[in-house]
Amino acid sequence: MDSNYKKILVINLMHIGDLMLVTPVLRTLRTNFPSAHIALLADKKLADLVQYNEHIDECLLLDKKGADDNLFDFAKFIFKIREKKFDLIINLHRNERASALAAFGGAKKTVGYSKPGFSLFFTQVLPNLKAVKHQIHSHFDVLRQAVGIEKIDDGGLEMTIPDEKKIEAAKIFSENFPAGTKVVAFNIGASWPTKRWIDDYFAECADILIGRGYGVAFLGGTMDEKIVADCVAKMREKNNPLLKIFTGKFSLAVLAGFLDKCVLFLTTDSGPMHIGVARNIPIVTMFGSSPVPGFYPYDAKDILIKTPEPCHPCGKHICPKSGEENFACMKKIPVEVVMKYVDELLEKYNCPAEELPRIYGEYQCRVIEL
Repeated sequence: MDSNYKKILVINLMHIGDLMLVTPVLRTLRTNFPSAHIALLADKKLADLVQYNEHIDECLLLDKKGADDNLFDFAKFIFKIREKKFDLIINLHRNERASALAAFGGAKKTVGYSKPGFSLFFTQVLPNLKAVKHQIHSHFDVLRQAVGIEKIDDGGLEMTIPDEKKIEAAKIFSENFPAGTKVVAFNIGASWPTKRWIDDYFAECADILIGRGYGVAFLGGTMDEKIVADCVAKMREKNNPLLKIFTGKFSLAVLAGFLDKCVLFLTTDSGPMHIGVARNIPIVTMFGSSPVPGFYPYDAKDILIKTPEPCHPCGKHICPKSGEENFACMKKIPVEVVMKYVDELLEKYNCPAEELPRIYGEYQCRVIEL
């Protein structure tokens, strides 16, 4: 391993989950290069996820859907990177924008994933093996093979939030639920329709939990407001004071702080799922189109449920099948099965996530194939 790396830049400009899956890389780099200046380049709108990470010295933020979404300002950003004179750039997402930033960032050594063309400017390009192994383990392959790191310090997913956001989340929680209420958080949205479990099923689970005296909190971003409203409209307990809708109302940092107060997270394969992993909350999730080996919730407490459909994992955004087979991967995961595992985790853990110990090295979730 070259110990002369004094300035290191890690690039990941993708979505919430993708960025969370980079955090074990940051810890490993800090362990191996304790005196290096380590920077992370991420999407500006996701700053809450990483800007307080204790393993980095600097967080560079690209406004990729705003001020930097034009060729002139994008080129200016590349020159900004070049001025920092990084010794090593590690690109951890194979898209055009990230590949260009890495390729032309002026580092002495540039490694990681790359689109063809840009790869000509990389020192070493590696395949992203997320279809056959967890995305985190593929990232570790980059560190081993291209950077020469032998000691992997895998602390799991990490997200640090400032005290003021924890206080804000605690205040929201206490103002909405009676003292002592155990709350189950729901996230029903996802980036693709094929990642979403059935609304009617989520509604039934919420009704069951409220009927038992649990609080239910619907989370998610502004893009999820309609699907949450449609789901809640199907509930028998839609007017129960133990039901609260926070969809579109939380920043990512407040969402993380709120999950600390909850006892379980029932969620799709989504960015919030990975935030939940980082906050140590027990998770039950249902996988449809996504490859399980690459993106399962990275914690042994968690349970993933899937069906043995021959087309899984299709990776498609819209199910191409019709009739009975349309969306079969999700339709065939029944409420009673999900509630069986919800009950199992509630019986085993049943306390706020912030009170649970984190167990270093135990990251393989249980996969239930129906």
